[in-house]
Amino acid sequence: MFQQEAGMNPSSENIMLTVFLRHDQSQNLDQLQRALAERNWWDRFPPAGVDIVSWNVVMGIGQIVTLRLPPDKLAMVNVELERSAWGVFTTEFFPTYDFVPVRERIRARAHAGEWSAPSPQPGEQP
Repeated sequence: MFQQEAGMNPSSENIMLTVFLRHDQSQNLDQLQRALAERNWWDRFPPAGVDIVSWNVVMGIGQIVTLRLPPDKLAMVNVELERSAWGVFTTEFFPTYDFVPVRERIRARAHAGEWSAPSPQPGEQP
């Protein structure tokens, strides 16, 4: 029940992972791009069999990448980040799921009055 309520599909073959790539601010953009090119970053990451769900630049943080992948590719994602991102980015990882369908279910339940405050009884202050 909880997995369905949270929007997780236990029969799904893929997981999602959000990766924060925080820029090394001791280097300028040209230095960062040169290091990424030397490591073949743009061809190596993400590895084969891993899909990019989104890739955003967030000013003041760096880049935030959300990936969809089979669980058996998780170690490969980690190794590619160690090989080609370290020294350019510091990395943080967060398991992720799509909240939009969950939000829509919660919204429908709220509109149906499931969590409405009880109506005041006659003579009671609201």
